[in-house]
Amino acid sequence: MSESLPEQESIRLAKRLAEQEQCSRREAELHIVAGNVQVDGKVVQVPETRVRPDQVVILRKDAKPEAIPPVTILMNKPAGMTQGPAYGRVRSAHSLLSEDTKAKLDTPMPQLVLDHHFRNLESFLTIPLPASGLIVYTQDKRVARKLTEEGMWLEQEIIVGVEGQIIEDGLEILYEGLPIPGGNGHRRMPPCHVSWQSDNHLRFALKGIAPEEIEKMCAAIGLTVVSMRRLRLGRVSLAKVPEGQWRYLMPWERF
Repeated sequence: MSESLPEQESIRLAKRLAEQEQCSRREAELHIVAGNVQVDGKVVQVPETRVRPDQVVILRKDAKPEAIPPVTILMNKPAGMTQGPAYGRVRSAHSLLSEDTKAKLDTPMPQLVLDHHFRNLESFLTIPLPASGLIVYTQDKRVARKLTEEGMWLEQEIIVGVEGQIIEDGLEILYEGLPIPGGNGHRRMPPCHVSWQSDNHLRFALKGIAPEEIEKMCAAIGLTVVSMRRLRLGRVSLAKVPEGQWRYLMPWERF
């Protein structure tokens, strides 16, 4: 399947499949991007791939030319990577998305990984660059609308590593809502649930507060943030996805 072959010796895979299966070019393209087509025993997902007359093109038995449903991807972002485009020396977590980095988890509904799943992804509810943990990429407009309109009020569970000596009643201050500097004494941040997970790790359950605010909140009660890891958004958790890997949002999961 070489792109350098003379034009007269090869044709586009979509054209070859359409002629072979007596279907429309559009149907052929749908089959190809859905992973239904093999060339010489290997799945090819690019309709523009050029094939020679001697190459064997096989369509999966009982395959249907259907549009690929949009997917939502849940990734365990490593610290120091951005959710959005890369910049300078900062890599994007998007660059980690591949079939090889899909977490090997038991699931009652295995899903075929397609190249198409990594295109036109939008990311929502960012976490700070030094933080790790759950981030969301989606092609699904319904999920995008949900996270855009209601995302700030989904509860976020975040484990925060801290150093320092907490002030007296520090957790109660955060629970009641940290006073906003410059306010008239009545303006406070939304209350949040904070508890000790271990000697140097706090568990935050936030609503209406961006993760970027956690460092300031901790500083106000005498603590310095040294690490941050998001575990859950609403009712959706990372499960056992290792750092740098990802899984699909299952059809029955709701944020």
